[in-house]
Amino acid sequence: MASFNKIIIVGYLGKDPDLQYTPQGTAVCKFTVATTERRRDKAGEQMDATTWFRVSVWGKQAEFTNQYLSKGRQVFVEGRLRQEEYTDRDGNRRTSLEVNATDVQFIGARGDDSSHSGQAGPKPTAREAATREPESTPNVQEDDIPF
Repeated sequence: MASFNKIIIVGYLGKDPDLQYTPQGTAVCKFTVATTERRRDKAGEQMDATTWFRVSVWGKQAEFTNQYLSKGRQVFVEGRLRQEEYTDRDGNRRTSLEVNATDVQFIGARGDDSSHSGQAGPKPTAREAATREPESTPNVQEDDIPF
């Protein structure tokens, strides 16, 4: 039987995206997304449970993501999930949820684009930019990523 790994997240960016390039020139954009759900604890009090995801986007979609998204913006992310384990500065074992995004769609208002008013020609909307046919994820090894 075949296996399947797919996750869909709708959440908010925790910080501005970070766009970098591999030595081969492939764009990779990394950002964090937070999702929050309201639950009731054992005492019946409502509490918020926030989950953080680290997201990587590749190719042209990475460049569009960096151009149109910023901290606090709502985003739809679809991709593959993996759990990474690491040791923090204090020697504690930690885990993080990593998403290799195959689709990113920008949700909500674009906000003020006055900083881009000097560019010639019409700009695509965020949804048009995000829904263009994505390039396939390149075969990049962990050592190729510059951060």
